[in-house]
Amino acid sequence: MTSSVVKKKRYYRKNVEFFKLVEKIKLWPSRSGTLHGIKSMTIKGNIAEIITHCNEKFQINNSRHSRAARSLRNKLFFHSCHTCKIPKWKIEKYAGTYVNQNYGSHL
Repeated sequence: MTSSVVKKKRYYRKNVEFFKLVEKIKLWPSRSGTLHGIKSMTIKGNIAEIITHCNEKFQINNSRHSRAARSLRNKLFFHSCHTCKIPKWKIEKYAGTYVNQNYGSHL
């Protein structure tokens, strides 16, 4: 007898602060469409520095309408980074996350 696993849908608010969303998801879409795993994130005012598992550094602004924010909300990426080695369960969890204007966690 097999038990069916019900995947829980996760909802986040669309206009939540961008740094909080990135800290929660722990993934970063680069400009080339590669999805990186975040090792550490240091926030200094309105700018944050992200260090990925492949030791790349990104400086990001706290913008809700940036390219990266749109990519995270709309799940626009081509492939995951081979060096970061993002687990399959994390990508599935990210794919099952929805961003909604009126419903979801405020983080």
